[in-house]
Amino acid sequence: MRESPRKRTPRPSSTRELGAIDMASWYFTLLLVSLIVLGFLRLDWEATTKGAERHHRRTCDEIYVVEEGETLHTIGEKCGDPYIVETNPHIQDPDDVFPGLVIKITPSHVRD
Repeated sequence: MRESPRKRTPRPSSTRELGAIDMASWYFTLLLVSLIVLGFLRLDWEATTKGAERHHRRTCDEIYVVEEGETLHTIGEKCGDPYIVETNPHIQDPDDVFPGLVIKITPSHVRD
């Protein structure tokens, strides 16, 4: 019986070719790991952003109760309403804002 001829896999002819193949393999591995890490970071960032949006919407209802340390300016920035004094005629002095004061918020995206 004759043995069937075996197919030979081509071997690199020099050490230089082996080094180039090894280096390409490392670059490919590094690229693959980087893409996986970036994918996880993106998912984490999206979850954080959606959570922050929900929190932002929840804190600026139409009726807002002023908390300790807040000013009309900080509330206006936080809620997107630069015209708080104009929409709240009961506020006589914009500098006299105190915790527990109830104000109406109309975010600027609602005005447009």
